[in-house]
Amino acid sequence: MPELLMRLRRVIRWISLAWWLAALGVSPGWAREAPSAAANPEIESRMMALSAELRCLVCQNQTIADSHAGLAEDLRQQIREMLGKGMSERQILDYMTERYGDFVLYRPPFKPSTVLLWVGPALLMAGALGALLIVLRRRQRMAASAFDPDTPDEDAPR
Repeated sequence: MPELLMRLRRVIRWISLAWWLAALGVSPGWAREAPSAAANPEIESRMMALSAELRCLVCQNQTIADSHAGLAEDLRQQIREMLGKGMSERQILDYMTERYGDFVLYRPPFKPSTVLLWVGPALLMAGALGALLIVLRRRQRMAASAFDPDTPDEDAPR
């Protein structure tokens, strides 16, 4: 009987260990192969520089150099292959822009279709400052009694 009890305890320990590992998210099924790097370090550094210029189309607020999305990994691999074929950085940027539009560029060019993108923040800031000035001037013209309530509100709880 004691031997059966020891086996049962051992099984319970293994089950609880497996449960805790699963609960912590430790799973060998989640392991992935490391992203491939170019055999040539020069190509890899050029690829990383180019990747910093291109926006991740999935994340949209990261460059493809920073993103871990599958599409970003595919685009980095495609850039490696293009650099390996001898294409220049300009040719690769032109290819990506032709395929995905100006949105893929992390710093899109200044042209009529992107003018609001470049000028918009300055216009919003000017509008906010203008509204603030108008409110402050109106408040300056108001009498002091408008800011200091002498009588308690009738609706206020007592």
